[in-house]
Amino acid sequence: MVIMDEVLVDRRLSQMSTDSDGESVNSARGSAKVVELDQQIETLMRCECLSEVEVKQLCTKAKEILIQEGNVQCIDSPVTICGDIHGQFYDLMELFRVGGQVPDTNYLFLGDFVDRGFYSVETFLLLLALKVRYPDRMMLIRGNHESRQITQVYGFYDECLRKYGSVAVWRACAEVFDCLSLAAVINGRVFCVHGGLSPSIQSIDQIRTIDRKQEVPHDGPMCDLLWSDPEESVGFGVSPRGAGYLFGSDVVKNFCEINGVDMICRAHQLVMEGYKWHFNETVLTVWSAPNYCYRCGNVAAILELDENLNKDFTIFEAAPQENRGAPAKKPQPDYFL
Repeated sequence: MVIMDEVLVDRRLSQMSTDSDGESVNSARGSAKVVELDQQIETLMRCECLSEVEVKQLCTKAKEILIQEGNVQCIDSPVTICGDIHGQFYDLMELFRVGGQVPDTNYLFLGDFVDRGFYSVETFLLLLALKVRYPDRMMLIRGNHESRQITQVYGFYDECLRKYGSVAVWRACAEVFDCLSLAAVINGRVFCVHGGLSPSIQSIDQIRTIDRKQEVPHDGPMCDLLWSDPEESVGFGVSPRGAGYLFGSDVVKNFCEINGVDMICRAHQLVMEGYKWHFNETVLTVWSAPNYCYRCGNVAAILELDENLNKDFTIFEAAPQENRGAPAKKPQPDYFL
């Protein structure tokens, strides 16, 4: 009996040793991946490209994280809300300089990471790498430019082709687009979306039922969330963009009452002053790309919400010229959506 006990103990110790070794190996692998990811973030912070293999691996990991998030992300304050970036990498660095670095600051970016600017590849991949590294500190939702069709016209596709010599990186990023959430709610009181409201959506719960894992449709509720704009009118109207709707103050009032929210925060429209209130401060547009298209002369803004949802706007200008790299190509064509 004593011999049997000794045998069992030996087996137990052996098993414990094996488990411990396995945990050590897994821990070592995890640490190595963190170090590798930190190195990639440092590379991207210098506005340098990752290898195609690294991009594909990063996109795969990002999809695994993003797909676990709902169509509507529930976020706790404090959080800093950012509007369109549009590939203006050095202005994104300026945003982090005035708003705080990740993970010291919690960020919510409202889409339109790519197109128009010179550095859409580095911009999007940096945000993606920060999302993978700090998934609870970096929140990303989809804009109307996170689309295969739009990026083939307004710069991102051509940039990927120019920098990598193939469309493989563009395809990998486009698959990530399909995993991005459509909206967010902060403390249950601030509804955040890239564009605006839809006649097909009365409640936030309806957004949760949308199949978002697809290319942005030409119409319907998913399209409307990414394309619509506020307008001093009543009800819903035809949008000059050719997608989404114009929505009035009465639509906003009904939506806020039904869903128990105080305001809607969105991006999508160039604002020369960086941010703009609509409808008695029930809708806010935030724009975070200063001197848009390198010629508009606008300032940019970010909105910091503290634990009690008190608002603090930070206005910033384009990064100084001496801090910028030399662009490879001017953005084409003219486009101000």
